[in-house]
Amino acid sequence: MDEWYENETLWDELEPVLFTPDRMKQAVTEVDQILALVSAAPNAILLDLGCGVGRHSLEFAKRGLRVTGVDRTASYLETASECAAARKLNVEWIAADMREFHRDTTFHLVVSLLTSFGYFTDLSDDRKVLDNIFRSLVPGGMFVLDIMSKEVLARVFRQRDWQEPSDGVILLEERAVTDDWSRLDIRWIILRGDQRREHRFRLRLYAAAELKDILADTGFIDIKAFGSMAGSPYDQDAERLVMTARKP
Repeated sequence: MDEWYENETLWDELEPVLFTPDRMKQAVTEVDQILALVSAAPNAILLDLGCGVGRHSLEFAKRGLRVTGVDRTASYLETASECAAARKLNVEWIAADMREFHRDTTFHLVVSLLTSFGYFTDLSDDRKVLDNIFRSLVPGGMFVLDIMSKEVLARVFRQRDWQEPSDGVILLEERAVTDDWSRLDIRWIILRGDQRREHRFRLRLYAAAELKDILADTGFIDIKAFGSMAGSPYDQDAERLVMTARKP
C-alpha cells in the first residue's frame, strides 16, 4: 500500500487548506526572518525542499536569490510555475522525492519549512534526506529546518480542533500522540458544501536534542535551535522548532 504522502489526490484536495491567502502573505515576513537568521548573500543559490506551491521560493527569487524548488506533487509545481511566470520570476521547478534528490556541492542555502520533514515510516529515510541536503550544500552552506517539535506540541496539544481556513471550508482535526511520543497521528475531515473528505497522516516527532544529534551525525556543525523564524529562544515559550546548521 502506498504511504499517505504519495497520494496525489490527497495533496490536490489539501491545497486550499494548506495554502490559504493569509499563509501565502506570511511568506514575505518569513523569508525576511530566514535571511536574517542565516545572512545569505543576495545572489545565493537556494534549494526549497518540499516547496509546495512555491510561496517561499517565489519570495526568495523576488529578493534576487537563484532558487530551485523541489516537490513531489505535480499540481503544486504547476501552480508555482504559473505564479512565477505571472510575476516574471525565474525559478527552477523539479518534481522529485526528497529521499532521492541531491545536486552535489551546489546550494548556499537549503530550507525545509512548515514541517515538510518527518513524513517517512522508516527513520533511515529521514537520515537519507539529511544526507542529500548535506551533500547538496557548498562548504559553508546553511540549512534551515522548521518543524513542530515534541516540546512545543506537548505544551499546546489539543486532541480535537476545528477551523475555517477559507470561505466555505471547515476543517475538523483529531490528533493522537503514539509510539512513546515518536509519532503524531492526525485525522482531518474537510467539509466543503455537501462534500466530505477524510484524510489521515502520520508524522515523526523530534525533540530539539534528538535533531541536533542527527544533524551532527550527518556532518553539520554550528547547530542552533530557535523558537521561531524570528530567532527567539527555544524555551518554554517557543512557537516552533527552527534549526540552523552549517556544512563545514
